[in-house]
Amino acid sequence: MPEKKPLILIGGGGHCKSCIEVINATGDWEIKGILDPNLKKGEFVLNYPVIGSDDDIGKLIAGGNYFLVTVGQIKSTVIRKRIYDNLKLKSAKIATVISPKAIVSEYASIGSGTIIHHYCMVNADAYIGENCIINTAAIIEHDAHAGNNNHISTCAVLNGHVILGDYCFIGSGAVVSNDIKITDNVIIGAGSVIVKNIEEPGVYAGCPAKKIGK
Repeated sequence: MPEKKPLILIGGGGHCKSCIEVINATGDWEIKGILDPNLKKGEFVLNYPVIGSDDDIGKLIAGGNYFLVTVGQIKSTVIRKRIYDNLKLKSAKIATVISPKAIVSEYASIGSGTIIHHYCMVNADAYIGENCIINTAAIIEHDAHAGNNNHISTCAVLNGHVILGDYCFIGSGAVVSNDIKITDNVIIGAGSVIVKNIEEPGVYAGCPAKKIGK
């Protein structure tokens, strides 16, 4: 068997726990520890130790470790993006993690720092950018394009030829109809149905979805 690659997780909250389940299922990674400034060094998250904070990234890069941002993302991408950009600036090795329980086409493209959770479907010629969360049972259909720093939440669907910008959150069970274009910095509420292009940033919800906030 190939040797497992050493992996450091950044962020020790609930999303981190979901990521650990996926990471362990791959058999490709050995989790060396978790960085989180809000947790005490020596605490454990699912039996994995908190070993420091973001300030320790430099020395851990020198140790040959890979990194994955495991901070969650609902309302804002700011924290995940800041951490990810810092890793790239420091030329860190960034993991891309795909659950063996997901179905990902050999013709799909998945960016660095992205995690594909259990039971997802990513179909042919789909594109997913960097530092994205494709959460449990989400569907990214053929020819759909999801930019960088997005969270496609549980059971959400991007249908064929959808174009999703950057810094977006698609809530659980939301459905984006085929050929729809969504601009950057958009939040879609859980269970919403998107049937028209979204050209302005903001919060959208409903069936059909309408803008309800900035």
